[in-house]
Amino acid sequence: MLSGGERALTSIALIFAMSQINPPPFLVLDETDAALDEANSRRYGDMLENLAKHSQLIVVTHNRETMSRAGVLYGVTMGSDAVSRLISVKFEEAEAYAK
Repeated sequence: MLSGGERALTSIALIFAMSQINPPPFLVLDETDAALDEANSRRYGDMLENLAKHSQLIVVTHNRETMSRAGVLYGVTMGSDAVSRLISVKFEEAEAYAK
């Protein structure tokens, strides 16, 4: 009887263990961090950074901590004209604009 967070951590551990033994060229992770609390989200982000050294990652998430570790964010927004637009933000460029 594992909680939602414990089940998520168990499956994440299995995926990351397999990818450390035989790193894939890319890995798609879809909402794997949804059930994690803030402390475990930070640990998950640390594991993602280590995995990103060996594989290209595509991570679908709504978790702020996970998004803060990304190099590029892609999203869809809808303006007042009801037209969807694709948005991309590169953190290096955003930091340059902020200065």
